[in-house]
Amino acid sequence: MNKAKIVIIGGVAAGASAAARLRRLNEAAEILILERGKYVSYANCGLPYHIGGVIADRDDLIVTRPEKFASWFNIEVRVCSEVISIDRGNRRVLVKGGEGEYFEPYDKLIIATGASAFTPKTEGDDNPNVRHLWTMSDMDNIISALSGAGPNPKVTIVGGGFIGLETAENLRHKGVEVSLIQRSHHVLPVFDEEMARPLADELRAMGVNLIFGRTVEKYENAEGGVVAVLSGGERVFSNIVISSTGVKPNSELAVKSGIECSKGGFIKVDEHMRTSDENIYAAGDVVEIAEPIFNSRTHIPLAGPANKQGRITADNIAGIESVYKGTYGASVVKVGKYAAASVGMTEKRLKADGKKYRKIYIHPSSSASYYPGASRMDIKLIFGDDGTIYGAQIIGEKGVDKRIDAIAQAMYAGFKADALGELELAYAPPFSSAKDPVNYAGFVASNVLTGKSTPVYAENIPDGAVVLDVREPSEVANGKIPNSVNIPLGQLRGRLSEIDKSRLVVASCQVGLRGYLAERILKQNGFNAANLSGGYLTWKAVNSK
Repeated sequence: MNKAKIVIIGGVAAGASAAARLRRLNEAAEILILERGKYVSYANCGLPYHIGGVIADRDDLIVTRPEKFASWFNIEVRVCSEVISIDRGNRRVLVKGGEGEYFEPYDKLIIATGASAFTPKTEGDDNPNVRHLWTMSDMDNIISALSGAGPNPKVTIVGGGFIGLETAENLRHKGVEVSLIQRSHHVLPVFDEEMARPLADELRAMGVNLIFGRTVEKYENAEGGVVAVLSGGERVFSNIVISSTGVKPNSELAVKSGIECSKGGFIKVDEHMRTSDENIYAAGDVVEIAEPIFNSRTHIPLAGPANKQGRITADNIAGIESVYKGTYGASVVKVGKYAAASVGMTEKRLKADGKKYRKIYIHPSSSASYYPGASRMDIKLIFGDDGTIYGAQIIGEKGVDKRIDAIAQAMYAGFKADALGELELAYAPPFSSAKDPVNYAGFVASNVLTGKSTPVYAENIPDGAVVLDVREPSEVANGKIPNSVNIPLGQLRGRLSEIDKSRLVVASCQVGLRGYLAERILKQNGFNAANLSGGYLTWKAVNSK
């Protein structure tokens, strides 16, 4: 066995995963984890849930303690030990610990320093009441601050990403008054605006004060807390502010030592997680990785990819050729009664990159519609002219995670959008329909790709088109597209003469199915017809304020 010495800088997701895998592969190696914080191998994704009391025992967040690393894996862990420089020429790192500074040699080095919460420089952001939530210590400090804020604490959260939403929900669970400030007009940047609207409604129902389209201009001291002064002039007082506007890579060590990094500061690695120095590897939130859809580069700070990268790094150091193929960014978050999941590219991102794409909306049931407890799902599938799946977004109360997982695996396997209809997926009435929502998305995509259906979208219904609403009058009474014409689907064949054949006819229903049936009837009777993708439900989401 190889008795090499492997030093790992950082002991959370990627670092801990690499260390444990290395030991399983090589009993003789000397493995050392250097962690600048107090804790290693903890579940930082669970931090908001301990603040909210959902995870009652703080120790449940700690996956593996240094003592367990020593006894189970014969791995030495030194906490509160910060690496302050890398001497690549002599293969050693300079460490600052409790007993001063010292050099630690290595044969192979793994940089797993992760990322840190990032806030754009704002006047007054050095206020002690402006905080982040990224580490165990951050969590402890927030809990302490809340306990000292009196009987009715107020918190302002800046940023509506994963951490911001999870923290808002959990603070409301504790009865804390919460305001959430988001510079864009919707929460959750991995979603497009129309898909994220139900999440905003749910947050408001939970009592969260949402402020969209604003940024923080400055922070001002106030008795008992801090005032956030917003770009629109609003002043929001709270006992503490939790800033969750993004992350930045902890790549200073790599930059200073001359290891190649991207413009954004992320460490560049090859498919084996090796840096520009053959003796140094990197993994986790600090690295730039492959984006497989368009064969570009990206960075995605998620725990799943970080753990996989740590494992692959260990394999390659141990002499097992292992490749990291990139990530599609599959993710899911709980917001009240909803689960919101996504994978791949958003429409906004594709537009910004100048990419051509197609999209469909469907609103299937989470299980057999006749089974008690079935609930609606909202699904957006985005794909190319050749059927390549670019991304998907799903919101619903049940079964969201397994549907996004199925689409993510189809993307990984290189399946086209229409192939989703061919996937073999488990079925029983409590869990799905015989045509699973993922299958159904594939059927609709196939119809679009083969020209059987021509989708029209709520945001750009062509001027001069006839919007033909084929719902029942009782449905139309609850809301309709302005100037639309109502002919129920069951009457359509007998009333075709009422429709202007010289104009484009856009069929519309509640969710898109009857609209498609009407489109097929119209096309086969000589009409120029299309279907409003996602029906009235999607139109309402796109056009609501």
